[in-house]
Amino acid sequence: MFPTKQHLTTARTLTLAIVVAAGLASCATYDDEFAGINSRLDQLDTRVQDAAQSAESANQSAQRANQRLDQMESRVQQLETSPGRAPRG
Repeated sequence: MFPTKQHLTTARTLTLAIVVAAGLASCATYDDEFAGINSRLDQLDTRVQDAAQSAESANQSAQRANQRLDQMESRVQQLETSPGRAPRG
């Protein structure tokens, strides 16, 4: 039996269908990869938010420490500029 035009057309159609099916099947694996990437991005986002909160907390602590230093410096200047007391005894 020699291949006819109809057989060749059918063979081409089947081959094309197999290639298309294989191509679409390989695209399905990208969903898993995208899910993994999105998961990693979510983890990074959480870490960035945690770091931002830590930085804000450290900034507030530094501001409080600076205020205490300013108060101490002011008190030291008051003591240095106040008139000396006469020694007792």
